[in-house]
Amino acid sequence: MTGVILAGGQSRRMGRSKLFIDIGGIPMFERVYRVCEKIFTEIIIVANDSEPFRHYNVRVVPDIIPGKGPLGGIYTGLVHASQDHCFCVAADMPCLNIRLIRHMIERSAEGDVIIPETSDGRHPLHAIYTKVCRKPIETLLSRGDLKIVDFFGEVTVIYVPEGEIRHYDPLLRSLINVNTEDDLHDVRKLIAQDPLMNPG
Repeated sequence: MTGVILAGGQSRRMGRSKLFIDIGGIPMFERVYRVCEKIFTEIIIVANDSEPFRHYNVRVVPDIIPGKGPLGGIYTGLVHASQDHCFCVAADMPCLNIRLIRHMIERSAEGDVIIPETSDGRHPLHAIYTKVCRKPIETLLSRGDLKIVDFFGEVTVIYVPEGEIRHYDPLLRSLINVNTEDDLHDVRKLIAQDPLMNPG
């Protein structure tokens, strides 16, 4: 399986570039990368500017179809990946849980999409996609529909329910993403309270 880190966001809600903001002494992107590095031998970063990632020994690829948001990033990762399955994750999710990701990988043969679902909804930026998804995603992109879940009716989707997620991540921290200064404050507080959340 290929790990795909989606790092092309505009950080509009934050009002400043957020990927290398310090969280508990570790830049946010670095937190995501360190977890992926422990799991995947191939990692692809989808970003239109490769310069911030020059110190990482991984491939950085620009969006194949620019301006299409996370759906375009997932599509780009699927096209470039050497493996049939991709774990696609947003670069602003600094509390990833290795055990949960490995559990999802264990279930990856069950469908074309393996996605967590909680009371907050589905989490398409912490999900596994296969190359079968490329064609239906292309169809969405061609008509300007950028909602990730809108192609799910064309493929086999396996939902990982909240109870199953909590077995590995009791507080659902791994599904937190940082979009605002308030989010950043909350995540910093969480990590300060629990040093075990720091990736090695």
